[in-house]
Amino acid sequence: MRRLILTPKFNRAFRKFAKHNTGLQQRIETTLLQMEPDIFSPSLGTHKLGGKLEGIQSCSFGYDCRVIFSIEPDTATNSEVIVLIDIGTHDEVY
Repeated sequence: MRRLILTPKFNRAFRKFAKHNTGLQQRIETTLLQMEPDIFSPSLGTHKLGGKLEGIQSCSFGYDCRVIFSIEPDTATNSEVIVLIDIGTHDEVY
């Protein structure tokens, strides 16, 4: 199982996004909990990004809600971690 690493940028974006979308906060938290055991679950719609976001991936937790992240090696534990980069609507994160 991969563990989640929340960047300061993600934390700021999460607070802002959750504040403006209070009804989505529970769905966001559920999605984050689902990401740890299986980031490639079909319900997350995980996909690679291209262009200026090459090497980064995205998953969704609603029609227009995205989490941007990267999967990176963790040399301390010899496993992988999911580094959460940004959260928001399609237009906000791309």
